[in-house]
Amino acid sequence: MMTALKRAAFALFALALSLAAQAQLTIEITGAGANRIPIAIADFAGEPGVARAVAMVVRADLERSGLFRLVEAGAPLAENAAVNFADWKSRGTDALVVGSVTPTANGRFEVRFRLHDVQKQASLGGLAYVMTAQQGRTTGHRIADYVYEKLLGEPGIFSTRVAYVVKSAGRFELQIADADGMNAQTALASKEPIISPAWAPDGGRLAYVSFESKKPVIYVHSLASGRRHVAANFKGSNSAPAWSPDGRKLAVVLTKDGASQLYSVNADGSGVVRLASSAGIDTEPFFSPDGQFIYFTSDRGGSPQVYRVPSTGGEAQRITFEGSYNVTPRLSPDGRSMAFVTRNNGRFQLALMDLASRQTQILTDSDKDESPSFAPNGRMILYASEIGGRGVLAAVSSDGRVKQRLSVQAGDVREPAWGPFLKN
Repeated sequence: MMTALKRAAFALFALALSLAAQAQLTIEITGAGANRIPIAIADFAGEPGVARAVAMVVRADLERSGLFRLVEAGAPLAENAAVNFADWKSRGTDALVVGSVTPTANGRFEVRFRLHDVQKQASLGGLAYVMTAQQGRTTGHRIADYVYEKLLGEPGIFSTRVAYVVKSAGRFELQIADADGMNAQTALASKEPIISPAWAPDGGRLAYVSFESKKPVIYVHSLASGRRHVAANFKGSNSAPAWSPDGRKLAVVLTKDGASQLYSVNADGSGVVRLASSAGIDTEPFFSPDGQFIYFTSDRGGSPQVYRVPSTGGEAQRITFEGSYNVTPRLSPDGRSMAFVTRNNGRFQLALMDLASRQTQILTDSDKDESPSFAPNGRMILYASEIGGRGVLAAVSSDGRVKQRLSVQAGDVREPAWGPFLKN
């Protein structure tokens, strides 16, 4: 009976992997960090199918980051197994992950793992999780996050999610997927465009713009319940929602009083307040992480540039001065740098500005970049681009060295937004 239960559990896990793969973002690594950490992730001991699958998720996560180089691990190793550090050191390994998966009651599994520093011949710690067969990928992501943080000193983002819009055959779908592109689920499907998804700081809500009423209307959508409500449906256009850090307000762009201008509105749609005034077009707002300022794009000076205004409203201050086209400001989680799109010799490329020194670096070599979005640890920036007339997503590290390309089979994919860290 127990053997039959174990087989059934693994079959469910394999089915979950198969179903997710049908709609997944395919990720291709196109550049890696200069000094990758050599790491071995042994197959976990215990229940063979599930154990191997969990270890595969950990390997794929760490390799995809571009910061680790996988070392062949060989036979399975349990978390309590004696480690021959000299042997692993001779293989050029700096870190080693071992673990085990043991069936428990009710078709569940206990997953235990341990991380070793091979060079220092010491354990760096480990944890235990209880999971169902369907939670194998989630558990693998959590293990990869633990390893990443222990070795690099910053939180991993493998357990986070991304939102994006897929267009295929006249149909628009707002999809939510794991950070590795798997487990894609459709939050909204429409024959009309969906744009500008923005994650609430709690990770449980999305604001976005839908044209299903034949005009742009801003909605706030609860991912848990699937319910949504209108946050802005004033006369004219309602667009570009951006959440305040406390999740209570949205900065939005409205044309109810004429040209596109900045307003704030409570998340429930009440309390609209105008934040700035100009004779030009103000758009693409984004709150600073401390909530003190809203950065935005405006042509009030004659060409599109980045400005900022106090989040309570007031006088605008210009931020970008180099070049005649700088748009879509997005601040890093620590507030120290700003990603934006700049026109560089006729090409629209992703750039990063250090806000203290105002020094700017071009991060990409593509032609049609748009919609940058920082990972919650600030290490990577997700953005939309175009290759061969087809919309794809790409990601680049804040130093420009690690690069990835993400695409969906038989569809245009655009409007990316990287979600926050999930609360445990």
